[in-house]
Amino acid sequence: MHEIIWHGRGGQGVVVGAQILAEAAYLQGFKGVTSAPTFGPERRGAPLTASTRISDEPIRTFSQIEFADIAVVLDSSLLGVVDIQSSIKEGGIFIINTNLNPGQIKIKKGLKLACIDAAKIALKHRLVKEGAPIVNTPLLGAFARASNLISLTYLEQGLKWKLSPQVAAGNILALEEAYEQTIIIEN
Repeated sequence: MHEIIWHGRGGQGVVVGAQILAEAAYLQGFKGVTSAPTFGPERRGAPLTASTRISDEPIRTFSQIEFADIAVVLDSSLLGVVDIQSSIKEGGIFIINTNLNPGQIKIKKGLKLACIDAAKIALKHRLVKEGAPIVNTPLLGAFARASNLISLTYLEQGLKWKLSPQVAAGNILALEEAYEQTIIIEN
């Protein structure tokens, strides 16, 4: 089973990103797929998490993810608020939306780092809500590149499942661009 935790702020698409990943995994043929938000009465901008579990077998675990195989961070400002790296298993993947050079990001030993300027890509493709870039789709592209778990084809189908055709078109372009631009560093 692959356990993925999403870290972001309210309004960035954390929950929708986790749902699209789960749908894409199901469409790709995984037999066990779950997606769940973890938040209370948060407001737009408040930190929140969501999780996705993907397995070749049916999933019977519905608890919160304590130690993830992969962490997807939609807002790098959370790194100063939440110790995300300590919740990633040894050998796991740390995917982050950042405009920093990957060498500027301190990462604990034994993790793979995947960096993408998802905000820049979201703005380019007009993935904006109330003036803020929606970065979940570019991060799905980074996820596909870094993890090799879900193909772009099925992520595109997941986007078409969740979004209207007009909205899906721009998201698919952002997904593909992020896949190509993701920088991966083995640590």
